[in-house]
Amino acid sequence: MSRYQFRQSDIYQPGSDLPVNRLGISDADLLHEIEAQLLHQAYSRFVADLQTHTPLDEAYFQGLHRHTFESLYDWAGLYRTEDMVKGNSMFCRAAYLGDQSRRIFAELAAEGYLHGASTWPRERFAERLAYYQSELIALHPFYELNGRITRLFFDLIAIANGYGPIDYAKTLQSDPEVDNNYIRASIHCVQRADYGLLQTLIEAGLIPNETTP
Repeated sequence: MSRYQFRQSDIYQPGSDLPVNRLGISDADLLHEIEAQLLHQAYSRFVADLQTHTPLDEAYFQGLHRHTFESLYDWAGLYRTEDMVKGNSMFCRAAYLGDQSRRIFAELAAEGYLHGASTWPRERFAERLAYYQSELIALHPFYELNGRITRLFFDLIAIANGYGPIDYAKTLQSDPEVDNNYIRASIHCVQRADYGLLQTLIEAGLIPNETTP
């Protein structure tokens, strides 16, 4: 069974939570390893191409997902068309996903995509990053790989403002028995519309980097 709950879909391999992929891979460890490699390559490429005033809009966000995973998934960069639930968290209904995405990115555009935040107090920058990240967490626009692409997107915003990638090292635990603060923060964003914990994590992970654009 998929860890997500939604109407029967051809996104996943029958009886599995593994997505159908262009390489025909049915081994979970191998598929996740390839996803990680593609993400690592994407970081290098997108950071190298990042300019101070790159328009970090909806098309750019979708492009991150598409260009990172299009060699593996047919649906890379495409918004889902099914409602999705994970545990007790109901993500944005598919029928409203497009409208809500446009709203979020219109707000971000109105704030200049947070360009110029290098002159802001770190607390203010962390708050705005947490707000927009919480909105995209609740949106959950893609079938898979939402968290990784969302973190890449906000890492790029941080880098464009003279910081390094946001350091979540202490909160992204691989051991399921370890309390994962990032997961708790994400659940708060979806179930409570509360991004306070996420803001705390982001502020702790914002580290100035003089070598970034």
